Formats: sequence, structure tokens, C-alpha cells
Amino acid sequence: MERTPVYFAVRLSLIGLSFAGVWAAFFLLGDSWWQMLTAVAMAAVFGQVGLVSHELAHLQIFRGRRVSEAFGRVVGNLGIGLGYGWWQDKHTRHHANPNHEELDPDVQPDIFVWSEDQARAARGVPAFLGRRQAFLFYPLLLLEGLNLHVGSVRALFRPSTKQRVLEGVLLAGHFALYLGAVFTVLQPLQALAFIAVQQGLFGVYLGCIFAPNHKGMPTLKKGEKLDFLRKQVLTSRNVRGGWFTDLALGGLNYQIEHHLFPNMPSPNLRRAQPVVRDYCAEVGIPYHETGFVRSHVEALTHMHRAGAPLRAAARA
Repeated sequence: MERTPVYFAVRLSLIGLSFAGVWAAFFLLGDSWWQMLTAVAMAAVFGQVGLVSHELAHLQIFRGRRVSEAFGRVVGNLGIGLGYGWWQDKHTRHHANPNHEELDPDVQPDIFVWSEDQARAARGVPAFLGRRQAFLFYPLLLLEGLNLHVGSVRALFRPSTKQRVLEGVLLAGHFALYLGAVFTVLQPLQALAFIAVQQGLFGVYLGCIFAPNHKGMPTLKKGEKLDFLRKQVLTSRNVRGGWFTDLALGGLNYQIEHHLFPNMPSPNLRRAQPVVRDYCAEVGIPYHETGFVRSHVEALTHMHRAGAPLRAAARA
């Protein structure tokens, strides 16, 4: 649980340099279709900045909540157009009740259905998409960046959102700088293509970071109660890998350890894993870990299975 100031100083410096570097490359390259390569690089950097926002929200970098929130709003709202306060509230509710069909906002049937019960009750968009949702999941992730921007802006009109004025000013600053730079440097068609590639791949990257963590793991329903340990372990999946996996997924490949100790600095999660895994074996709690590709196969298989009632109804 000890802080890792050297690690975060190096990591944040490298991400900050990468963020400045991709924008410098964008301005130096100028009016060119080669900017699509810059868009790919920028999508990856935006994803890493999003991971920093996640670590700030969990107080992994700084001990103080005020300084973490201040940095989080600059990094999230101004840096990548992600409403820090909105996302923090949503993510906190997810951590409190992971994969709970009534309480976890990440498994609400807004677009997809996550269980056969949700499929039977689905109407509108989830009912339409749910029949083929396993095949539509990755294509629709191309819209996840836009979805996060829309959710961030909508949250500004809710009285429950903290620091709405500050968050709104920072979000407006991001959109003005981002769109102003893109449409100033590039021709209109190039600008639209750049935004589509950069924002689309940004959404896919975030989806590939977060989807393997819980999708396809057991979901909980109203009335089902588990103790804290089982609630966090049984609904989470770890992803095996080396240093590159740790870097690309921001340590969230140790999802079980992260859910048990959300304030634990991400580089320490791998050190906690043997302790948690051995204890789960000792008390008889299933501890699920698999490879990156297999984790996505499991998630998609579950999504296809969850949509079975909708396919049956369509055939009928």
C-alpha cells in the first residue's frame, strides 16, 4: 500500500512528454493525409492519459483528495475531454457493486444486455442490438470516445455534479483547443477523418482496457448478497501478461487485486497478486485469470449467450 513517487514521477513525465510530442508532430506535419498516423498515436496517448485519471480518482498518486481532484480535472477535462467528476461518481458506484445488474452503472442495459433476464425485459435499442451484440461490440466501441464526451457534457446539467462550472470551463477549453487545432491545420475532410480515427481508436483502446475486467463474469441481482471479498473476486477477471500488458492496461490486468485494494498504486498490484491468489485458494474462492485474447473471447461468448432470448423471440 506504500506510495510509489519515483514510479509515478517517471510515468507521468513520460506520458506528459508523449502528449506534448504527438501534438508537436501534428503541428509540424501540417496539412497532410499522413496525419492519420498521428491520429493513431494520439489515440494511444489519450488512453494512457485516461489511465492517469483513473489512478488519480483512486488516490493512488497523491494522498490528498483535493490535489488528486485538481490534477484529475486538468488531466481529464482539459487534457482529453473526459468529465472527471462524472466519471469518478460512475466508477465509484461500479466499485461498490461490481456486476450488480441494478447497482453497477457499467452493466445497465442502455445499449447492450448483460444477462438473459435483461434480454427478456429489453425494449428499444438494447432489444434491437442485443441479438447480435457480440458482433457489434467492437464496431460500437468506435463511438465510445464520443459517448464519454456526451456523458461528460450531460453531467454538467445535473445538480449532483460537483464543481460544475469549473468542469464546464475545462471541458469547453479542451473542445475549443482540440477542434480549433484540427480544423486550423487540416482541410475540412482531413480534419473529419482525423477526428474519426483518433476518437474511434481512443474508444476502442479504452474498451479493450476495461471490457476484459468484468464482462463474462457472474452478475448479481437484487437480493443476492456476498461478503466484500467474494463480491470483488467472483465478479472480476485478471489478464496474464508481462511488462507490456502492465503498461498497456495500466495495471488493470490485475483487476481482482485492484478491486480489493483500489487505493493501491498500480505498480504494486503485481506484488499483491500472489498473496491474494494464495489466500483465495486457502479459503476456497475461485480466482480467475486468463490471457488477453482469451479474456475477450470469454466476454464475447457471454454477450452472445445473454442475447439468446432476443434471438429466440425474433425467430418466433
